[in-house]
Amino acid sequence: LVLHNLFEHYLHDMAQWFEFDTGTDGRYDYSTNDIWATYAVYFAYAGEMPIGFGLVGSAETWTGDAAMRDVHEFFVIRRYRRHGVGAAFANYLWDQYPGNWLVRVFQANRPAIPFWRGTIAARTAHSAREETRIVNDRAWSYFLFDSTNKVAV
Repeated sequence: LVLHNLFEHYLHDMAQWFEFDTGTDGRYDYSTNDIWATYAVYFAYAGEMPIGFGLVGSAETWTGDAAMRDVHEFFVIRRYRRHGVGAAFANYLWDQYPGNWLVRVFQANRPAIPFWRGTIAARTAHSAREETRIVNDRAWSYFLFDSTNKVAV
């Protein structure tokens, strides 16, 4: 239920770039049922209030490497953005699965590119590789890195 509710906020934000609409009932019609079965789901909290989620799965579909992890979806509600919550949450996810990671970002989502570029660079001392790939006629930034190259803070 929590993921489903937070996903409405996420879809609201993503609709700007992916250009999809709500259904006739005013809600985005997206089932999160498959997500529970396929991805590890993590929540970010402010006290007891859920303020974000991260979905982690295999990056094999995009890289051919079954051992590499992928940040499939990542979201922090607007009120908590630009306060370090997203970076701390991303680092928490990477700590759960030390090793090789992929973060895919739709390039039209302009605010996300500098967030991920900066967060990953801070984590890896700028050792990540960034590539542009075209997937379904859309440009994506692919960030590939080893999360064990963690910079001491």
